[in-house]
Amino acid sequence: MTTPRADGLAMPAEWARHERTLMAWPRRRELWGPTLAPAKDAYAATANAIARFEPVTLVCHPGEAAEARARTGDGVEILELEIDDSWLRDSGPIYVVGEGGRRAGVHFGFNAWGEKFLPYDNDATIGARVLDHFGESRYEAPLILEGGSVAVDGAGTLLTTEQCLLHPSRNPSLDRHEIDAMLWEYLGVERIVWLGQGLVEDRDTDGHVDLVAAFTRPGHVLLQTVPPGNPNHANVEENKRRLDAAGVAFAELDVLPYVEVEGERVAATAMNFYLCNGGAVVPLAGTEAERERSLEIIAEAYPDRAIVGVPGEVLAYGGGGVHCITQQVPAA
Repeated sequence: MTTPRADGLAMPAEWARHERTLMAWPRRRELWGPTLAPAKDAYAATANAIARFEPVTLVCHPGEAAEARARTGDGVEILELEIDDSWLRDSGPIYVVGEGGRRAGVHFGFNAWGEKFLPYDNDATIGARVLDHFGESRYEAPLILEGGSVAVDGAGTLLTTEQCLLHPSRNPSLDRHEIDAMLWEYLGVERIVWLGQGLVEDRDTDGHVDLVAAFTRPGHVLLQTVPPGNPNHANVEENKRRLDAAGVAFAELDVLPYVEVEGERVAATAMNFYLCNGGAVVPLAGTEAERERSLEIIAEAYPDRAIVGVPGEVLAYGGGGVHCITQQVPAA
């Protein structure tokens, strides 16, 4: 069995040209509870925002397509496949590309973030089934990995957190060096920069990197930071030190809004944005000043993109944001 690296393929940066965006329609009531209906509104708003820039394929559980179709526009294609819920960043395929227009998908193992939500049988196979639907070549990677736990700059560097990738609920039989080797082989990267922790409020994903950092260009990161007194402050300062030690420059997203949803205090970062063709779709929450500040910083980081805000409160309550519910398909 070959690997993407052996075949000359690697994961491109998110800002590389996309063919489309993959999403899925929310449905797990045990996760969303009374916010399921507002979650569907937020997903529809996100899909419609992305469709301004590129096509969207929205996966819906059989029988739920009409509901999704009624809330989305012409740029959103509905695909009926069995799913458990809607976090395709983590359960969907990760694409790799190479010279001559070659493209394939990598299907990593998925265990619902350490079996936090049951059942997850459909989501464990959705990546392979999506690739089969589009007739894409597929690599099966012997590693539990969620897409939100890694970020790449398209020039050989991958960013992740020790909290997630070394968590015993993912790959307990593998040590850090063995995980490094898997990432090199299946994502085609050259070096891995390990941050320490994600957000302390990240209750489900055990510290996904896409809640605290994103590449803005090769060798440069936008990093979530917080003031002293915030429970994330010590972890943020450690992440700064690690980026400095690795020679990775960074700018700071120095606002972390907190909102109350269903009686729960939720950290609703704008960091979990998604880059699509010519645009950046940003989950917004908090005060008007916090929203404006978040949009201003992200616009400075991506000056050639249209910045579009969508509701972020309920997505944060569910465990993520716009980035967590999307997965890019790079152009072949």
